[in-house]
Amino acid sequence: MSRYTGPTTKINRRFNKALLPTSKGEERKPYPPGVHGQTRGRKVSEYGQGLAEKQQLRFMYGLNERQFRLAFARAKRLGGVAGENFLRILETRLDNVIYRLGFASSRAAARQFVGHGHVRVNGHKVDISSYAVQTGDEVAVRDRASSKQLATRAAEENQSRAVPGWLAASPDQLRGTVVREPAKEELPTEVNVQVIVEFYSR
Repeated sequence: MSRYTGPTTKINRRFNKALLPTSKGEERKPYPPGVHGQTRGRKVSEYGQGLAEKQQLRFMYGLNERQFRLAFARAKRLGGVAGENFLRILETRLDNVIYRLGFASSRAAARQFVGHGHVRVNGHKVDISSYAVQTGDEVAVRDRASSKQLATRAAEENQSRAVPGWLAASPDQLRGTVVREPAKEELPTEVNVQVIVEFYSR
């Protein structure tokens, strides 16, 4: 399954959650999209619930199905709590770190920002959005006019968005540092990751 590139409002209405940022503000239609959106009321099976939770998390981070499965397989190999490992892997992707630092307005924009070569990690250019940052890594916007312009504009728009405690941001210098791994309480709560673990463990 390919990566979703359609309207973000459609996904938010489908799951009745603000999973993806949208420029349209608050949704006016509190029911799923489509001609049958207002009439859907059937009971969802256990499998359907697991699939829905999995799709929500996949859409949130903008991954295709293969990337998502590979990340989950890696999380299971690490030992410990698979769900927490999984979320930490997703959170420490370079594109997500750029988004969390406020240098992009969405994860999709962050992925494009990284892919176009606007980011350096520890002084080296990295254009792989799935690059896994480590504790102590310094993530910075390249010292180039076009890179700085894009990041500065995004940083100004995202001033009200809090930077998580596992990152130290320096907006004026357009850089940030990975202080530590995300703690359990700092991981996303929009999705029930345990349901996803059970879904993939069938």
